[in-house]
Amino acid sequence: MATKVVMEALSPTMEEGRLVEWKKNEGDQVATGDVIAEVETDKAVMELVARASGTLLKQLVAAGATVPVASAVGWIGEPGESLPDGDGAQAAAPAAKPAAKPAETGAASASAAKPASEPVAPAASEEQAAPAVTPSGRVKASPLARRIAKERGIDLAGIRGSGPEGRVIQRDLEGVTASAGRPGGPMATRQPGPPHRDVPLTQIRKTIAKRLVQSIGPIPTFYLTSEIDMERAADFREQIKVTRGEDAKVSFNDLVVRAVALALQQHPACNAWWQDDHIRYWKASHVGMAVAVEDGLITPVVRDADLKSLWEIGAEARELAGKARKRRLTPAEYTGATFSVSNLGMYDIEHFTAVINPPEAGILAVGSIAEVPAVVGGAVVPRKRMRVTMSCDHRVIDGATGAEFLRTLKQLLEHPVALVL
Repeated sequence: MATKVVMEALSPTMEEGRLVEWKKNEGDQVATGDVIAEVETDKAVMELVARASGTLLKQLVAAGATVPVASAVGWIGEPGESLPDGDGAQAAAPAAKPAAKPAETGAASASAAKPASEPVAPAASEEQAAPAVTPSGRVKASPLARRIAKERGIDLAGIRGSGPEGRVIQRDLEGVTASAGRPGGPMATRQPGPPHRDVPLTQIRKTIAKRLVQSIGPIPTFYLTSEIDMERAADFREQIKVTRGEDAKVSFNDLVVRAVALALQQHPACNAWWQDDHIRYWKASHVGMAVAVEDGLITPVVRDADLKSLWEIGAEARELAGKARKRRLTPAEYTGATFSVSNLGMYDIEHFTAVINPPEAGILAVGSIAEVPAVVGGAVVPRKRMRVTMSCDHRVIDGATGAEFLRTLKQLLEHPVALVL
């Protein structure tokens, strides 16, 4: 008897999934546990595995389509076996049926042409290939693509974006001449066709929108800002390089994550979740770190960060960030944070406020480190300074509680030897 292949709930909050790419074609043999498709959830691109052995008789969903959890996407059975009516099934595929044609699978051919690690948008026609733009007329592009374009003098308006929602990403700039868009260089031309194109929301963008509505509206948020002297922290990092080598390098963000974890242990009122009818105070410091990906934001979690050394945090943070950008995080790696950190310092952002990720009660926004005039011992000298802003859920954290947490954080970062004791 044929076995139905269904869209499984591959993450705790998943309500629907987009079938990015079929890994098995109709007529292919499959064994229990074989990867038959890749699915974009609300957080990552994950593998859909076969729950039975046999032949993939029917693909009910084209690559690029989004369907609710528990919906049928295919059938596995014996060659020539008849399929039940409904779910789009008619007759079983013959045992030697070739790979599905583009006309049958929609965007399947476009999906297969892209690296498995990147989310794939539904195929667009040639006339729709112009770069996606915001309502203000700004071309959509990833931060890395913008930086590369700026360095090379490339006009993004003339570049076709292959990322989600038509966004220009790094690979779209490969082979583009450095003279494009420069004074005296050839002018990039806009591709002919409609003035805009509409692309369905990706699963991660849907989740971001839903969580923002949950956060900004219902949560009574207040903000606390502090400026931290990072001169000793910068010297500390240099000393680590000299004494432990490049393999043990530590970023400023690693220092912040470690300091946040220790400060949460001293101020457990900030290490909490709002749970509607009660507040949950956590013993461990599980610190989430916001990571920008091509089509949104995801927050992998450094668990038990209060018990880990700076070097362990640094190695784990790099691994998690790499997996996040490849959309390969597992649910256990991006859920369960008790407090989060969002760092935009690498983008030269001096100060900003971050949105709380429910049910967490706080998040720290970290700005850039800049050398500014400061009064030290009665003299004005240049010092490396960094501004941080804590967003607090007032239902859980009072003003004085948040202020004490920031004071402890400031002391830890201004005396970084405490981070290795």
